[in-house]
Amino acid sequence: MFNLAVILRESAATSPHKPVATWDGGAMTYAELDDLSDRFAGALSDRGVLVGERVAVQLPNIAAFLVAYFGILKAGAVMVPLNVLLKTEEIAFHLGHSSSRLLVTWAGVLEHALAGAAQAGVDDVVVVGEVVVAPSEAGAAGAPSLLPFASLLQAAPAVPPMADTGPDDTAVVVYTSGTTGVPKGAELTHYQLYMNADIPGRLFGVQADDVVVAALPLFHVFGLSSILNCALRFGASLSLVPRFSAEAVLTAVERDRATVFEGVPTMFAALLAHPGLEQADVSTLRIAISGGAAIPATVFDAFEERFGVTILEGYGLSETASSTTFNRSVDDRRIYSVGSPIWGTECQIWDEHDQRLPAGHEHIGEIVTRGFHTMKGYLDDPDATATAFAHGWLHTGDLGYVDEDGYFFVVDRKKELIIRGGYNVYPREVEETLYRHPDVDEAAVVGIPDERLGEEVLAFVALRPGAVVTDVELIAYCRDHLAGYKYPRVVEVRLHLPKSATGKILKLQLKAQLTSGPAPAPVQPCNS
Repeated sequence: MFNLAVILRESAATSPHKPVATWDGGAMTYAELDDLSDRFAGALSDRGVLVGERVAVQLPNIAAFLVAYFGILKAGAVMVPLNVLLKTEEIAFHLGHSSSRLLVTWAGVLEHALAGAAQAGVDDVVVVGEVVVAPSEAGAAGAPSLLPFASLLQAAPAVPPMADTGPDDTAVVVYTSGTTGVPKGAELTHYQLYMNADIPGRLFGVQADDVVVAALPLFHVFGLSSILNCALRFGASLSLVPRFSAEAVLTAVERDRATVFEGVPTMFAALLAHPGLEQADVSTLRIAISGGAAIPATVFDAFEERFGVTILEGYGLSETASSTTFNRSVDDRRIYSVGSPIWGTECQIWDEHDQRLPAGHEHIGEIVTRGFHTMKGYLDDPDATATAFAHGWLHTGDLGYVDEDGYFFVVDRKKELIIRGGYNVYPREVEETLYRHPDVDEAAVVGIPDERLGEEVLAFVALRPGAVVTDVELIAYCRDHLAGYKYPRVVEVRLHLPKSATGKILKLQLKAQLTSGPAPAPVQPCNS
């Protein structure tokens, strides 16, 4: 038997009265979470949910997410985390594709959740929070049954449940974002998720007295594996932030005396730019973890200097249960690198012919990996699984290189590579240049079709508050700092760049705006 929920059961036995999570206006102890998740596991069994069946959870970073997650694991079911921003058709797709028996959702998104569940034929929707539903929705023929989350937690099972799952049984199905096509469900096992909490946690020294800020969505593999699972594996506490904002994070750090912050690069940049940073007490922070995308060097340096903490950068995918490489410790790291492979994993750089490339920054190729951390496969998609694991290695779709000491550097997404007149242009390099401009807050570089060159370089830019700079000036700046074939010929200045729930800039959405009609006129923020 090997059930991931043991990380909660053991920590609750060791420190029952210690807070497992705190938030604005409340807290929950390890003993309370253990008990409530037992009750939810029992409720699932009472509703006929069997071992191995899937239960979808669409919740923000609130205590109910933890209860539902560990209840599902204890019942031996498979948790399917869903983005709270999904709309009706998207919810219906995920529920239908995963064959989910039940959906746990939040009152704030109930309209779309109910409609999506109805389309997918899901009978039961468990609702967290106050429900306000029109009579036509609640009583319509074929509509799912609404079950209040709180009422399901009232009856305690006679024996604390812990299903007899095996290490290779699927614990979670995480859907990819769909940026390369239809979303696919990566099957992650109990063992993979346990090891991906244990090993990285040891590397950055998480301890029982740590308070980890949970601002990344827990429905994302980074938040689920590297924050939630990791914290509970070592008996630490979580500071829950339901939705990221720089102000909310700074408040949580000060209120809960947080010691660890984990985020994606846009979060680090937002914290640095927040006008209330100078008044915030962030002295309790001891370390920061960056992942999800390569962090710009300027943001990296400025954050370490201002916050007085070390940033450890890592790299992983939904398909690798979060971590693949990591900078091993404060004393053993390579700045601007995503680190070296964690224990039990291998990584290499391959060329377009699937041949291994030697070390050196001039040898850029696709990052491939294999080991315990890789998924079982894509749910009900053997063809996509076989393609992903060609020649026995998981093909990540990311471009990078490895140095002579075995540290990996991510250059860009393979599909985002721009080939301009036969020359390779890596968007991240152009973005790094733009980030060094004192007036640039955010940057995203994409390739657009060009009759003469095949592709041309275009940059989207958001400026710092109060900054005024023209597209011509930004193009000239890049021309002064990049080779002639690399600098963008077109720059569009926007008030904001669109982001996913995890803080990644949505380049496909930006490109779609260009192809769906005339591009909006550049926006120039004024001093007022």
